[in-house]
Amino acid sequence: MQISGSSAVVVGGTGGLGEATVRRLHAAGAKVVVADLVDDAGRALEKELGVRYVRTDATDADDVRAAMAAAEEAGPLRISVDAHGGPASGGRLVGRDGTPLDLAGFRKTIEVYLTGVFNVMRLAAAAIGRQEPAEGGRGVIVNTASIAAYEGQVGQLPYAAAKGGVVGMTLVAARDLSPLGVRVVTIAPGTFLTPAYGKAGDQLEAYWGPQVPHPKRMGRSPEYAALVQHICENDYLNGEIIRLDGALRFPPK
Repeated sequence: MQISGSSAVVVGGTGGLGEATVRRLHAAGAKVVVADLVDDAGRALEKELGVRYVRTDATDADDVRAAMAAAEEAGPLRISVDAHGGPASGGRLVGRDGTPLDLAGFRKTIEVYLTGVFNVMRLAAAAIGRQEPAEGGRGVIVNTASIAAYEGQVGQLPYAAAKGGVVGMTLVAARDLSPLGVRVVTIAPGTFLTPAYGKAGDQLEAYWGPQVPHPKRMGRSPEYAALVQHICENDYLNGEIIRLDGALRFPPK
């Protein structure tokens, strides 16, 4: 699939992974729509790169439709990347005092990290499916899970459940969308150092870096973005979850 000349939506495009992806796809010639809720950062990218920012809540159908429509206006929409974040609850299933984990927090985490991905994926698939087919099909959807989907740590149950759901949707969605020529691939990052951590980044690097088999450091956002580009360009990648983790496996704690 040719990135140059295609339009792309990056949901969560002002975050560490998302911004790196926006920059990578833009450099490759895509017409990028940044879909996020961080207005200052979105407008800054719009001014710097000439991309378009559309304020978007991933869980809101009208918001996501507007982002997809903006991309369709710019050119044939062939790429949707979802790297959005948000609040996530945590805690042991039963606390040391015998209190069960909060149900409302679990539901909110599922809403943001699983339902939001489903919402973006279904609307992106419909929009990409409207495009004229090109060599390699109509386009690709890239979702973001986490290695916590496989080795969730103590206290990560809601987040691990949500990311496990993203993993579980991948093959089914790829099969569902095969008649349209739309591929679906999920990236499951390990520990990535993004600007969101601020001053705590050095401490996280010191903690996680030595635990990664090789290279002994946390992941970098451009590495995620590079994988997104490869997924877009490699037509035979479909229905797969790709761990991007330096061979890290989360310990229980």
